[in-house]
Amino acid sequence: MTAGLDPKPGVEPVAAYKSILQAVMNNRPSGTRQRLAVAIDKNRSFVSQIVNPIYPTPVPAQHLETIFAICHFSPAEREAFLIAYRRAHPGRLELVEQERPLRHIVIEFPDFGDAARNRAADELFAEMARRLARLLDTKE
Repeated sequence: MTAGLDPKPGVEPVAAYKSILQAVMNNRPSGTRQRLAVAIDKNRSFVSQIVNPIYPTPVPAQHLETIFAICHFSPAEREAFLIAYRRAHPGRLELVEQERPLRHIVIEFPDFGDAARNRAADELFAEMARRLARLLDTKE
């Protein structure tokens, strides 16, 4: 494993994988937390809670692929994180892996020049994608 990615003995299992996530996030450009918050449709404070090992809030398994993509995990970082995640939450990854994988797309859209209107447009597209995914899942 890469230096700094080895779980420390005596560390709570959730804190172990969150420490890896925090180390990865600390090496990413500013704005990564905000991009992640938008991608998983949560507010930035939720991202701060799932990144900080002090908070017991677990990282939801359904967001892992998005986190890996947005944060650009290296293969070693991803492996170390998943090992620690499986220790903390036995069986949880298997449940998520059975679901259809999601893919991340980027849509370029004009800036409305107003933060509230931009956020409303972002939320509209995110909700449309979620509804479309649910619709497709019910057809199988």
